[in-house]
Amino acid sequence: MTNDPIDVRPPNPSEKLLREKFAESIANQAELMDKLAQQLLTLELAIPGLYATVLKLLQGDQATLPVNNWLYFTFACWFVALALTLVSLIPRDWKVDPTILQKDPIGKGNVRGLEEFFNDSARYKRRLLVPAILLFWLGILSAALIVF
Repeated sequence: MTNDPIDVRPPNPSEKLLREKFAESIANQAELMDKLAQQLLTLELAIPGLYATVLKLLQGDQATLPVNNWLYFTFACWFVALALTLVSLIPRDWKVDPTILQKDPIGKGNVRGLEEFFNDSARYKRRLLVPAILLFWLGILSAALIVF
């Protein structure tokens, strides 16, 4: 190893802006998941009502559905999707040390750094919302199969 000095320079304005935007994107991930959950919640509450309304319009006074496994499956998918979405919106307690950005990889503690907090929070919400979306659409597909 040599004792030669390392050339350094302060970051230019574009590099500073890129670093700020990168930090913002990490910090905003959980907020984006919350916005997605709010939109999904609106759809999950509206679609069953719209389904009943369209069924009534298409079939008139005889708008009845046979109670079979497809109907149970449809509403089970919608219910589980709704439950997963609601759970994703419930705040969680995270053990975070605000004085560090990342915890020591060798450290055995449960405390997260700031970067891990934002990433773990978004990952937790994503793990709930992706299955919720899939179940919701599966419910819509099975609802269409009941009508036809």
